[in-house]
Amino acid sequence: MTSGLPMKRINEIFHSLQGEGRHTGTPAVFVRFSGCNLHCPFCDTDHAVGREMSDEEIIAEVRRHDVLLVVLTGGEPSLQLDAPFLKKLKEATGATIAIETNGTHPLPPGIDWVTLSPKTGIADRDLPIVLEHADEIKVVDTGQDLAPYLALPARHADTYLYLQPCHVADEAQSRANTAATVRRVLANPLWRLSLQTHRLLDIP
Repeated sequence: MTSGLPMKRINEIFHSLQGEGRHTGTPAVFVRFSGCNLHCPFCDTDHAVGREMSDEEIIAEVRRHDVLLVVLTGGEPSLQLDAPFLKKLKEATGATIAIETNGTHPLPPGIDWVTLSPKTGIADRDLPIVLEHADEIKVVDTGQDLAPYLALPARHADTYLYLQPCHVADEAQSRANTAATVRRVLANPLWRLSLQTHRLLDIP
């Protein structure tokens, strides 16, 4: 029996290690939502793929795995999230509920860890970032000016700042991108390096 709330379009739900940011190496269940209000050229989600799932179906799939971290990602998960779903997810799992968001849409209550990954300026629409709090800000490095990210209202004294190399299909170019990001982090010590370690380990 479903809750009567709108169905959510889910790209995939899978069990793996968090590969990026502060929780790198932590076992997690990832709930990847289909659909986004931006269209970034490096996005790794196929938004044409997905199925409609009820809150109960999503939670049942998450509970197949005994983890302490659930990561809501996408796409842009905030477009489909609601407080009742988050409350039920927390009650059913007891896990830390984390989200990766582009920050252009408000978040409902019930999220424990917010990763703001701003995409404005390199996407096809430059939507304003509306979040006022982020636990970490993770920026995909395309050589852009980093100063605007430091001025985001979501950044506070305890917000972690991560700079991540832009992954591309060409391996030589990816290595060059990583080397360039390492140099930028060395030159900008407010930032830490985030690597997509799941790619290095060849896991989901």
